[in-house]
Parts: sequence; C-alpha cells; structure tokens
Amino acid sequence: MAYETDHIDSDLVTDWINDWDWLDPNWGPNAIEIWNSVREECPMASTERYGRAFMPVTMEAVSQVANDTENFSSVWVGLARPDAPRQPAPPITSDPPDHKDHRRLLLPAFNPRRVAAMEQELREYCRGLIAQLEGLEFADAAEQYTQHIPVHGICQLTGIPEEDADLFRDWIYRNFQLGPKDNAVRTQVYTEMTAYIDALLQDRLDNPTDDMLTGIANAEIDGKEVEWQLKVGYVRLLIVAGIDTTWSALGSGLWHFAQNNDEVARLVAVPDDDLLWQTASEEVLRYYAPVTMARKVVAATEVAGCPVYPGDQMLATLPAANHDPAAFDSPEVFDITRTKNRHLAFGLGIHRCVGSNLARMELLVGIQEWLRAFPNYSLDPNNETTWAPGQIRGPRGIPVKLNR
Repeated sequence: MAYETDHIDSDLVTDWINDWDWLDPNWGPNAIEIWNSVREECPMASTERYGRAFMPVTMEAVSQVANDTENFSSVWVGLARPDAPRQPAPPITSDPPDHKDHRRLLLPAFNPRRVAAMEQELREYCRGLIAQLEGLEFADAAEQYTQHIPVHGICQLTGIPEEDADLFRDWIYRNFQLGPKDNAVRTQVYTEMTAYIDALLQDRLDNPTDDMLTGIANAEIDGKEVEWQLKVGYVRLLIVAGIDTTWSALGSGLWHFAQNNDEVARLVAVPDDDLLWQTASEEVLRYYAPVTMARKVVAATEVAGCPVYPGDQMLATLPAANHDPAAFDSPEVFDITRTKNRHLAFGLGIHRCVGSNLARMELLVGIQEWLRAFPNYSLDPNNETTWAPGQIRGPRGIPVKLNR
C-alpha cells in the first residue's frame, strides 16, 4: 500500500491518543503534559503518521519494550517513514548477540576514572564561556553556553575536531527535525556524515594518535577487524548521541532553575561535592529526560494489552515513564532532594547509554558553573524559549536576563 504523506506535513495533532506526532510543535514545550494526559486515558497511544506506530507512557509498558530483545529490534531506533533509509550506529542499533561486542569495544573510553580526569578542564571551559558574557544584561543560555559544552566534552574524549561543531549541530537538526518525514533530507545527512567520518578514520589509519578515533579506526572484535561501515557507525553515534542529548538536558535544567531562584539559592549555598548537587542533577535528568527510543516490532506480541505485529514501530517513551505515578512518588513535583530516583533518562536494559558517565559529569559541571556565576538569573520576559520536538527534546533558545 502506498504511504500517504500529505496529512502529516500540515496537520497539527488534535488527538494525542489516536494520532500522536513527536514532531508536532506542541511536543517540545508540552510533552510532559501530553504524556500525562495520555496516561490518564490509556497506557499506550497510537498513530498512522509514520506507518503504524505506538507510544507507551507507563513505566511497565516502556520497560517491557526496552527489555524485550526477542520481540523488539533495535535496528530502528528512530521513528520514521517505513521506507526511510537507515544506517547502523552500533551498539545502539545492534541486537544480541552482536550488541555485546560492540558495546564492550566503546565502554572503556567512558569509564569513570577517565571521565573524572576531564572534569577540571571542562570547568575551565565553562568558565571561559561565562567570561564571554561579561558586561551583558541579556544572553541566550542555549546558544552561548549549553550547546557548546557537550561538543567540547565529546571532542576532548574522542579526538573529533571541535572546530566542526556547527556542522554537527546542523546534522543533528536536519536528522531529527526534518529527516523523519523527508527521506531525501535523511539520505543527504547520512551521505555527508559518512564522507566526513570516513575521512577522519582514514586519517587515523595513516596518522595514528592516542585518541578514541584511532582505536575505532583499528577496531577488532575477537581478533577480526570490524567492518568499515560499522566503524563509521560508531563515530556517527558518538557525534549524534554525545552532543544533542546532554545539550538538551543541560538546557532544560537551566530553563527550570531560571524560574526557581529559591532552589538555586539552596544549591549555591553548599560546596560542589555536596549530595544536594547530585540529587538536583539527577532530578533534572528524571523530570526533563530528553531522549525517546524507537523499536521495530519483529514478532507478534502484546504491550499493555494491545496486540502489535511485525513491521510496527514502538516508541519507548523513556521520559514518560519518569512521570508515571506508579513508579515515582509525586512525579509531578521537581524535587532537588529526591534520593529515590531510578529514572530512565539513560535508558534501561542492554541499551542503557554507554556515555552516561560523561553526560552526568557534563550536566553537573555545566549547571554548577552557571548557577554560581548567575545565581539570580531569570528568563527574559520579552523573548520566549524555543523547544525542539522529536526524538531528542530540549530547549534550543533560552533567552535569559543575567541579573548580576
């Protein structure tokens, strides 16, 4: 059957239970309210905008999908048209048994000791960004601060050229905001990224250095060289997942604290190593978790009592699970002292985020340095925050008044 596209390009969502769309402009600023309203009616919504696709919004249903690797495949991790071009980005797009080897290959670069060694340099980098705001009354906390921090962190860790940051952000925008509904855009982004990464890896083969890129360029599993396409996929994942996710979480945190100066005052009154900073940072991750992950249904099964069939798409809405009253006490409350906080911001099961140690450090350092520099900042009353909908949800423009 031909895939109809006319209705999805112009129609706004009016029924989030039977016709949801994660690229609807209301998703960005209002996703939490959307998930909660769906959950009040049913545990899972559906849509035909990308072919047959489902959106579970309870902890039970999301956990089932994320943990079941027999009925749900990770070859599709982003919701898109059924005929959309897709490229591997292991380990996130890998299923067992291959997944384990790909994950094991990348994990050492993100071990806690190595990430901890990066902290002081990242603090100095954040302070440098803040110094550039000297003398300004107003600023954009996203464009002038949050979007730069994860780029710096992932480039420091991997050896990817930081001077290409604008290119990375353009790929991320086109891939996540335009690509799900436009195969031509998705193909162009893949083509550009592949050529760029191919050149990077080839250079490391010719001119090896002591960095992660060199390791990937020479990667082997069980003594056998990894296919070149998969090596390119490793780097594709690092660029996409290593930047937009933390940028979105950090931006959401700064957007939140701009409206809650009482919480800021409590935080800046304690040392950087106080537990309160940790619990506040984890609450940002729970409340504003930016990432949702898709799965392809590969065997007939049921989710929340609803039958699903091979070829269907399933959106494991991790942030929605973080707001399920069955899983969290008073999930609607942002509580910087919350200690019982088994959130799903980094996923669960075998695909839990490989870079979570780096993301946590970047988030904590980024928030600390900003709040200490601008403890009285607030949202700019004359300009609105802009949000990105879709797979990675977060603020893209955060106009603030610095209130020194």
